[in-house]
Amino acid sequence: MHRAGYTLAPDRSARGAWELQVRIRLGAGLSQLSRAPALTLRLDEGATVEDALARLREEEPGLAPALRSALPVIAGEHAEPGRRLEDRQEIALLLPVSGG
Repeated sequence: MHRAGYTLAPDRSARGAWELQVRIRLGAGLSQLSRAPALTLRLDEGATVEDALARLREEEPGLAPALRSALPVIAGEHAEPGRRLEDRQEIALLLPVSGG
């Protein structure tokens, strides 16, 4: 079953104008818990990785438990929760792999 990307953006009138649009790409495992494997979030200017994760937990409650162990990656590097996001940036959320 093919699922297209999905935009998560609360009513602008309730929060004011959005400044950033961030794409979230969900890795294997996470994508099965969401409405779509790729999501777009609209966030306020100055938003951080943690802000994006908080919005994702709010809008996609089925993802919330798995997001605790998800590794956020931006441009191939681990992204700390306090890292500020830029407009049109992509965050990949990956689950750790175990085994040997």
